[in-house]
Amino acid sequence: MTAPAPWKLLLGLAGETDDEELDAAHLAATESVRQTLRINSFLASLSIEPVRNSRLVRVHFDSPDAAFSQRVVNAVAEAYIASNLERRFDASSYAKTFLEERLEQLRIQLEDSESRLVEFAQRERIVDAIDGSSLSTQSLSELNSTLAAAQDQRIRAEARWKHAESASGMGLSAVLGSEIVQALQERRADLQAQYQDKLSIFKPAFPEMQQLQAQIDELDRQIQTEVGNIKAAIRGEYESALAQEQMLRAQIDALKDEVLDLRNRSIEYNILRREVDTNRQQYDALLQRYKEIGVAGGVGTNNISIVDPAELPISKYKPRLSMNLAIGLLLGLVVGLLLALLFEVIDDSVKHPEDVERLLGQAVLGVIPLLKSPMTPARAIADPRSAFAEAYRSLRTALQFATESGVPRSLLITSASPSEGKSTTAFMLAQNFAQLGKRVLIIDADLRNPSLHRAVGSDNSAGLSNYLSGAAKAMDVIKQTELSNFSFLSSGPLPPNPAELLAGPKMIALVKVASDKYDHVIIDGPPVMGLADAPTLANMTSGTLLVIEAGGTRVAHAKNALKRLQAARARVIGALLTKFDAKVSGYHYGGYNYYSYGAGESTKKLTAS
Repeated sequence: MTAPAPWKLLLGLAGETDDEELDAAHLAATESVRQTLRINSFLASLSIEPVRNSRLVRVHFDSPDAAFSQRVVNAVAEAYIASNLERRFDASSYAKTFLEERLEQLRIQLEDSESRLVEFAQRERIVDAIDGSSLSTQSLSELNSTLAAAQDQRIRAEARWKHAESASGMGLSAVLGSEIVQALQERRADLQAQYQDKLSIFKPAFPEMQQLQAQIDELDRQIQTEVGNIKAAIRGEYESALAQEQMLRAQIDALKDEVLDLRNRSIEYNILRREVDTNRQQYDALLQRYKEIGVAGGVGTNNISIVDPAELPISKYKPRLSMNLAIGLLLGLVVGLLLALLFEVIDDSVKHPEDVERLLGQAVLGVIPLLKSPMTPARAIADPRSAFAEAYRSLRTALQFATESGVPRSLLITSASPSEGKSTTAFMLAQNFAQLGKRVLIIDADLRNPSLHRAVGSDNSAGLSNYLSGAAKAMDVIKQTELSNFSFLSSGPLPPNPAELLAGPKMIALVKVASDKYDHVIIDGPPVMGLADAPTLANMTSGTLLVIEAGGTRVAHAKNALKRLQAARARVIGALLTKFDAKVSGYHYGGYNYYSYGAGESTKKLTAS
C-alpha cells in the first residue's frame, strides 16, 4: 500500500478535486493560496485525542456532513498506517546505509590500531603471555618463588652449621647417624675391652698392650677425621645454599631492572592495546546492530492498527446548549471559589480572635464590633446600651482578671499602626473606670499625632510636652473633666524631639507619682511602627495592651510590634481586636453578637398591678 502525499489526501477529502485532475494548472499561484486555506480549515476541524492510560487515540472531525466526517476519519487513519509503514521502511534503509558507512570507518580504524600495536611490540620486543602479562614479569615471579625456597634452605643449612660448629663432635646428630663412625666406635670398643682384660695380666708397657693402645689411638684418629669430614660437609651445604641464594638475588635484581624498563616501554603499548580493544568493541556492537536492522527491515511489520472504524453519526455532536450552560455555570462557580480562596491566601491580616491567639500567642481581652453607617463613635459612646459601649465594659472586666494583681496601675494603650482604635480604647477604659468610682488619669502621650483631646472635649494648648520640657509643672497641665474622678493630661504642643522627652526622667517620675495618686493611669501612646516612643513608654508602665484592627492589621506588623515591645521588656497583658464584623467573619450568637443582646428594646415602665 502506497500512502498518498499529504496535500493530495487533504484535497481529495475536501472534495475539491480528484487525484487524476491534480496537474500543474491546479497548482497556479492563486489556486495554491485557496488550497492552503482549505487545508488549514480542514486541519482545524480535525483533532487527535489520546486515551488516558492506554496506547489508543481517538480521531475526531467536525463537519455538518455526517457521511463526510466518517470518510475523513477512516481515511486519515488508513493514511497514517500507510505513512507509518513507509516511514519505518525509510528509517530502516537510512539506518542501514548509515551503519554501513560507519562500519567501514570503524573497520579501517581497527585495522590501523592493530597494525600500530603489532609494529610497536615488535620494535620494543614486547611479548605478552597468555594471561596478558609479559614473559619477564612471569620469570620474575618464578624467580621470587625459587628465591624464597633457596632462602629457606640456606637458613636451615646455616642453623645446622652453627650447631655443628659449636657442639662437640660426637654430639652431632649427623655424626651419631654416620655408619662409618658407628663401625669405628664399635671396633674401638672391642679393642678397649681387650685392653682392659689384658691390663690385669700385662703392664701398659708390655708390647702387646702397646700394640692394642696404638690400634685404639688410630681408631680415635679415624673417628676425629670422620667427624671433621661430616662438619666439612655441613659447612659445604651451608656455603652452597648461600651461594645459590646470592645467585638468585643477583638474577632477580637484574630481572627487576629489565621489568621496570619493560613497564616504561609498555605504557605506550597499553595505550595502543586499549585503543584496539575499544575499536573492536565499537565495531562488534555496530555490526550486531546492523544485522538486527537488516532482519527487522525485511519483516515489514507495523505497530499501528484500526481498533474501531468510524461509523456514521446518528445525532449532532454540537452545539449542545444545555451542557454549555451547565459547564459555563460550573466554571463560573469554580473561578469564583478560586478567586475567593486566592484573596483569602493573599490577605494576611488578623481577621478573627482565634488568629490573635494562634498566630500572635496573645490572649484576646476583648472584641470591639465594627460601627456601620450611620452609627459614629461619638453616638456609640453616648449610648451606654450600644454593643460598642458594652464591648468596652467587657474589656474593663477582662482587665481585672488579666493579671494576678488585677488591673495594672499604669496601662499603656498602643497599636502596631495608626488608626486602629487605640485612642478610643484609652478614652473608653478611662471613662468606664471613672464610672466605677476609680480615680483615673488619662495621658495623651502621642506627641506626634495627638487626638485624645478631641474625644475628651478639651483644648491642647498646654500639656505633657510643656511638663517634659520643663516649661510647666504636672499639676498645672492636668485638667479635671466634667466626669467625676476623670483627670486628663493632653499632649500639648508638638515638640521637635518627642522620643528624647518621653525617654527622660520627668516621664518616669510622672508615671510613678501618678500611679501613687490615682487608682489607674491610662496612657494613650503612639503606634509602635518604626518609632522608639511606644517601647520606651511600655518599659515604664505596669502593663501594655496591644490594639489590633480586624482585617486591617497584618500579621507581620503585629508580630513585629510584639517583638519590639518584648525587646523593651514590656509586660504585654493581652490584645484587643477592634472593628470586628461578626457577620462577615461568620460569627453568630455563640460568638460575639451577644454584645447587642437587648440593645434594640425600648425602655418600659413597670407598674404594680
